[in-house]
Amino acid sequence: MQKLSISANQSCNNSVLSSSKTPTRNENKKGKKTPSKNKSPGRSTTPTPNKASKTPNKADRFIPSRSNSNYDLCHYMMSRDEEKGEEVVAQTAAGEAIGRALTDTEPGRLLQYTCKAPAAPEGYQNRLKVVYSQAKVPSSVKNTTRYIPQAPDRILDAPDILDDYYLNLVDWSASNILAVALGNSVYLWNAGTGQIEQLLTLEGSETVCSVAWVQGGSTHLAVGTSTATVELWDCEKIKRLRAMDGHTGRVGSLAWNMYIVSSGARDGNIVHHDVRQRDHALATISAHTQEICGLKWSPDGKYLASGGNDNLLNIWPIAQGQHYTQPQYLYSFNQHLAAVKGLAWCPWSAGILASGGGTADRTIRIWNVNTGANLNTVDTKSQVCSIVWSTHYKELISGHGYANNQLVIWKYPLMSRVAELSGHMARVLHLALSPDGTTVLSAGADETLR
Repeated sequence: MQKLSISANQSCNNSVLSSSKTPTRNENKKGKKTPSKNKSPGRSTTPTPNKASKTPNKADRFIPSRSNSNYDLCHYMMSRDEEKGEEVVAQTAAGEAIGRALTDTEPGRLLQYTCKAPAAPEGYQNRLKVVYSQAKVPSSVKNTTRYIPQAPDRILDAPDILDDYYLNLVDWSASNILAVALGNSVYLWNAGTGQIEQLLTLEGSETVCSVAWVQGGSTHLAVGTSTATVELWDCEKIKRLRAMDGHTGRVGSLAWNMYIVSSGARDGNIVHHDVRQRDHALATISAHTQEICGLKWSPDGKYLASGGNDNLLNIWPIAQGQHYTQPQYLYSFNQHLAAVKGLAWCPWSAGILASGGGTADRTIRIWNVNTGANLNTVDTKSQVCSIVWSTHYKELISGHGYANNQLVIWKYPLMSRVAELSGHMARVLHLALSPDGTTVLSAGADETLR
């Protein structure tokens, strides 16, 4: 029985011609009708008897009066182009007047009022003046407001999801598949079709502690277990490819860099596994004195950030020519006052890292690992459980626990609040971003995914 399920939460104006006819010149002279040579398709050819107009005293169309039209001027303008530069001799008195007006060297306007327009009443304000007198808005000034929905697009039930701050139980792949760990099982939800599939169920009292998709559109998923192993699964074939050891405690965090999967565990160690080789363990690093709950590779693969229950944030540089890290950290930051789980690298600014602390800390800090500087610090007033950067805006979103259980969107670099999203009845443990960067998924201890 599947645990993961979806919760239910022109008018057109048509012109109509009157049936009454306007007498032609022949009819006025002789009283006879001249038959039409061409018949319009769809029109009746039966003579229409004289009847009173359906709209008496009201014209059905507007025919402009041509009594004031100057045909000589029109003819002159047309013939001037046709003669291609040859002089046109005016044949009428009106034509001679037109020629004199056009060849007159004295400046003047041909069209003008015979008398000056009357002045506006005193105190009159033209409402259109503001439209034409307002200064143009600079192109650099843009509308910064946008619609952010307060209600979730959908809600998924997630029974038996572990209420444990130190685990990482959701991940969204580049192929639009969401992996969710519920107790001792892992489920796959296709965000495009809504199809749900069970990938695995561990035996006995084992539980799933972390999941992480390999980079790109591959269907391979790394799964960390409570028995200190890292399993590699082919989700298309629903088949376990291998199980990799190296830890002595549960594996609560995973991070991929190419074909290297780095695992962080309760023993405080980081192990780099090459999934292509039989001897998978390339390096084991004693990283923290307590459980590792946050682990993220930078997008360029140059740095690995690790956060632990010892309140430390460590930055590990890559070993030269390799895809795993050196055994010595580059920086070890101790400014956080609680466990550091929320970690996220900025996708559009190299070397920028956001970190979030637990209940005793409640802060989000922005770091530049190229210089080691703490660029900004903001007190969120709540436990920081997870952080995700936006790929479309200069913003990041954080998931919080005690006491407000909300999501907060922050404007970077000022770290001002853009919006707050509520709805979870318990702490928001995990966040995941959709492949197109438009949707964020939150997993709460209230056993719902939103």
